[in-house]
Amino acid sequence: MCRIGAIKSQTPLPPKKALELMLPQQEGHDNSGFAMVMQDLDGVFAHSKQMPLLSMACTVKGIQLVNDYMEQHGFVQLAQWVPEVSKNPNLSIHAMPRYVFRTYDYPEIYQYRSQKAREDLLLDTRLALRELLSINDNGYVYSFWPDVLTLKEIGDPADIATYFRLWEDQSRLLAKNIVVQCRQNTNYAIVRYAAHPFFLQGYTLCANGENTFFTKNMELQKSLHRGYIGFESDSQTFLYSLHYVHRELKWPINYFKHVLTPLPLEEAKKRPDGQVLTIIRESLANLELNGPNTIIAMLPDGTMLSLCDAKKLRPVVIGRTKEWVAISSEVCGLNAIMPERDLSQDIYTAERELVTINNDLEVKIWKQ
Repeated sequence: MCRIGAIKSQTPLPPKKALELMLPQQEGHDNSGFAMVMQDLDGVFAHSKQMPLLSMACTVKGIQLVNDYMEQHGFVQLAQWVPEVSKNPNLSIHAMPRYVFRTYDYPEIYQYRSQKAREDLLLDTRLALRELLSINDNGYVYSFWPDVLTLKEIGDPADIATYFRLWEDQSRLLAKNIVVQCRQNTNYAIVRYAAHPFFLQGYTLCANGENTFFTKNMELQKSLHRGYIGFESDSQTFLYSLHYVHRELKWPINYFKHVLTPLPLEEAKKRPDGQVLTIIRESLANLELNGPNTIIAMLPDGTMLSLCDAKKLRPVVIGRTKEWVAISSEVCGLNAIMPERDLSQDIYTAERELVTINNDLEVKIWKQ
């Protein structure tokens, strides 16, 4: 099984806090990888929050390919952070030759274009770079988006953290929102793109479980949006469903739960919104979730979500203090980072609930 977690804080935190949340759950993962998405950045990227940030791991040749592409398409590099990695040969990590985190200015022609045009440009650029680097295995592009940093690697999570010096309290990487997973996608061939969390146009998602409706999800999604690609993990379809429901259809976020785990038809028809729920089920039946799953997600505005499958077959718990809220696969993770919290306030997301956490750390429970 996977183990997933997230932290939402009023003040920027280093990745160390997310690692402390995850490592007590070590028996629930297999030390095959570590990945995280950080949003609402501080530290080294505090002064470039409006500029798109490129997160990638690649070969030396891959860097040159990216440099040439970005220059040819009018992107101007503003800043770069290259991690000072530990060269300890005893670390269990399948490291790439280079890790690059860069902020860019938009091409001049986009200076006065709409926000949507800019966001489409960033998506198309990431897709083009991904295809470019896939040739001869020259690297991986994980995200290209303002105020978002993504890191994924294969190996032991503790060693990966040591390699990137993430155990340091004074890390140059800081963020108010961190979503993390400690496991590679070992059900299939290990591919860095398959590691949760997944990211697309401001949306982040990770899951613990299996999706037995993967094939029908995938077949529909391939026809819905050019950004729905890869499908290296069966859980990746959940991200695409979230993106489609909330960004493309512009539905309120509570309908995401209705799409993934719709109510039984007879029950839905008795509700005041029964006609709407019936239409959703009929039109988006191929996006329905099946199998044991817990999902943690984050929206572009920083709102975090927690939801489960219709039978509550995977665990998840939410704890809070005045300073932050954390979501964890297991309560031992919360005990490690917030032992002082009021345990009676812990929330165990139920099978018919969607829990949201806003930027004021207000926790709301929406019931189907």
